[in-house]
Amino acid sequence: MLTSRDHVTRLAGWSIVVALVVLALKIAAWRITGSVALYSDALESVVNVVTALLAWFAVRISHKPADKEHPFGHSKAEYFSAVVEGVLIVLAALLIFSEAIQALYRPSELQTPALGMTVNLISTAINAAWASVLLRFGKRWHSPALTADGRHIMVDVVTSAGVLVGLTLVIATGWQFIDSVVAIGVGINVLWEGWKVISSSVDGLMDGAVGDAEADRIRDIILANAGGAIEVHDIKTRGAGHASFVEFHLVVDGAMSVADSHAICNRIEAALGTEIPGAHITIHVEPHDESKGDGLAIRS
Repeated sequence: MLTSRDHVTRLAGWSIVVALVVLALKIAAWRITGSVALYSDALESVVNVVTALLAWFAVRISHKPADKEHPFGHSKAEYFSAVVEGVLIVLAALLIFSEAIQALYRPSELQTPALGMTVNLISTAINAAWASVLLRFGKRWHSPALTADGRHIMVDVVTSAGVLVGLTLVIATGWQFIDSVVAIGVGINVLWEGWKVISSSVDGLMDGAVGDAEADRIRDIILANAGGAIEVHDIKTRGAGHASFVEFHLVVDGAMSVADSHAICNRIEAALGTEIPGAHITIHVEPHDESKGDGLAIRS
């Protein structure tokens, strides 16, 4: 039976194949037309190939089991991949700006634009389908690398659509400078996406808490399985790629035996482990005189 690691690694590998196919199509579209806007679109696809390779390596590393040097595992490797991806996206945007500005002063007539646009449309359709797959499964398996790759490809889809609209205007009006203006617009969009990828990945490296919905779910699971205890307080969470870390204080009757309190902890850990795969739980048991007024009372 395939594990989540197998699925994520397989998807990351297929991303490389898809990125190469799309890159070939976009280079063909650029060569057919000579459009600087299509050139900018192809340049972004070069980044897609590089980032797909990075994501594949990061996914393989992140799912390695914990060892002596990395007792908490390697799940943050995917965040490093996403940061590098964001930096590459920004560099691609700067190259697009450079080429577009030069072409703005030296506009050239498009060659067989209809054929080039058709080829680009095919590559855009492939990208849209694959981005949807990456975003869906990246969320399901808590993979920052797959999610970042999916978001980047989806932005590529939007910019490709913008390029096609721009080229349609060039054909309709005969104004060649629109080609360069569209390329500059692509660069701005790519730059913004690169910034979002970097900022979200840095938050993960800084041990950001899990989302509100996930935090509420964790709290509800703890309360539903803490029968026999008195209170839960100081629940803290952090996400690290496909892994989630949860720690909290569990208040029990001071006269309760260690075995009984341990049984409650085991029940909570089992429930969290079932509902949230990859969760790492740390529970600090305290006697009732450590109870806090702002804690969550547990119903008997």
